[in-house]
Amino acid sequence: MRISELVSKTGWKVTTPGLDLEKEIHGAYCGDLLSWVMGNGEPEQAWITVQVHMNVIAVAKLREFSCIIIADGASLPPEVTAKAEEEEIPVLESGIPVFETAKILVEAGV
Repeated sequence: MRISELVSKTGWKVTTPGLDLEKEIHGAYCGDLLSWVMGNGEPEQAWITVQVHMNVIAVAKLREFSCIIIADGASLPPEVTAKAEEEEIPVLESGIPVFETAKILVEAGV
């Protein structure tokens, strides 16, 4: 599934609207312990997290995630959003808890 399709199905907010949303998503990873995510996340996954600091962008870039989905009503500060744009990492905000966010991804076919 492409990021654009996921956004269309869910209505989640795209906080990096100028980026390519045609990247494919192949699975998802849920986690907030950055070292654990670095060791276990796979390229082209959507990463679901509530972390909103600069290191999230570095981990997403390192693991080559398709996008980051910020859950549970959290949102990136402007400087972190700017870094995501610079690194070309699409960021979505689901506004709902991580479990429900992951459940929606499964139901959408990710």
